[in-house]
Amino acid sequence: MIGTLVNTAAVVGGGMIGLLLKKRMPERVTSIYFQAIGLFTLAIGASMAVEMKKILIVVSSLAIGSLLGEWCDLEKRAERMSDSLKSRFHIGSEKFSEGLVTAFLLFCVGSMTILGTIQEGTGGSPDLLFTKSLMDFFSAILLASAFGMGVVFSALPLFVFQASITLLAGYAGSFFNDDIILGITSVGGILLIGLGINILGIKKLRIMNMLPSLVIIVLLIWLFG
Repeated sequence: MIGTLVNTAAVVGGGMIGLLLKKRMPERVTSIYFQAIGLFTLAIGASMAVEMKKILIVVSSLAIGSLLGEWCDLEKRAERMSDSLKSRFHIGSEKFSEGLVTAFLLFCVGSMTILGTIQEGTGGSPDLLFTKSLMDFFSAILLASAFGMGVVFSALPLFVFQASITLLAGYAGSFFNDDIILGITSVGGILLIGLGINILGIKKLRIMNMLPSLVIIVLLIWLFG
């Protein structure tokens, strides 16, 4: 679990540095900076989705997951939780939820995350997660300087997500085969493209309600892949 702990600390540390930078950024710079972050998110999402296979399963996962998320109204629940956290910790950031979701997806749905946690969970070296931690540290600086405190709080779901996979891999490491890893990466890439569209202000997509797709893709590939 040491790799996940280091990764969590890296996100918190990078996020805190980013918050310090955010305070010194004039509004004109912040505007162009958000545009750059939006394009960066689109590029990362496209690079993750470009190797997509089992397209019918991916589309089905997105459709079923989105309907489940809409039924549960995850977006509204997340907004209420966000408002509660901002009130409790006196956080003034308008983009708290957006920063949390963007950071979580960027840090957690890539193949490096899955492979690193499986490697550590099956008794291997945490070196892959250490490498990811360094990358996430610098990414957290950039994201927190744009979105604020939500990026720091993304360390909590990151820890839960990676720790869960690490523990699961210790009992069933063979479950996470190449198809499942690629499926999670593909769906995550599509969701990141949607986040990029949101950040750029092109259209407001309810990405939070689509998050169950990341679970559905695993189930569908396991059943039909």
